[in-house]
Amino acid sequence: MTQSRVVFLLDVDNTLLDNDRVIVDLKRHLERAVGRQHQQRYWKIFEELRAELGYADYLGALQRYRTEYPREAHLLEVALFLLDYPFANRLFPNSLDVIEHLRRWGPTVILTDGDVVFQPRKIERSGLLDAVDGHTLIYVHKELELEHIRRRYPAKHYVVVDDKLHILAAIKKIWRRRVTAIFPRQGHYAYDRQILAKYPPADTVDLTVERIGELLDYDLKSLIEAGCAARPRVTPR
Repeated sequence: MTQSRVVFLLDVDNTLLDNDRVIVDLKRHLERAVGRQHQQRYWKIFEELRAELGYADYLGALQRYRTEYPREAHLLEVALFLLDYPFANRLFPNSLDVIEHLRRWGPTVILTDGDVVFQPRKIERSGLLDAVDGHTLIYVHKELELEHIRRRYPAKHYVVVDDKLHILAAIKKIWRRRVTAIFPRQGHYAYDRQILAKYPPADTVDLTVERIGELLDYDLKSLIEAGCAARPRVTPR
């Protein structure tokens, strides 16, 4: 593949799509379907599975929940709720505009962690798959796949947008000035005090925005220069 001047790598959950809202809706649906006690058990299983796998697996947690409650009458209903969820309604404002904005300058790729069923379904139903013309990479730990990413989408410079500071820190550590690490301050991770203390944005990323739509105010030159600067300082065009 021909090397691009720049490739944009965009996360999904709480970067382009408000996944916190999805979780709130799922909790409400679960409580109505199976009751509060079983809803709480599902989330305990979910967290155990996430610690085991390293990524969120909603359907996998439901499958494991079924082994404990094999006669639960509402499992089909919950599974269909997840698969048919209207993810397009949970895109952050201007998410699709930002993708269109960035695509003027180079390949724009969805880069996310997740399972091989629910995460692709979310990307397709939200409209993100079409917005990036199918350019999607789904890994278990994307920060460990930088060499594969580089081979799939070779570029002189990368711009990575992600709400998780530890991922941005890991990518920046390896790609250094070859990448611009952008932190959209969205979702619960963005305000977690322990995470912020361990990965201070001023030391970890090149650019912080309060919402994804703010990237419409930046041109290509300023985005690239932010990653190449000795200190992460950049202002809109």
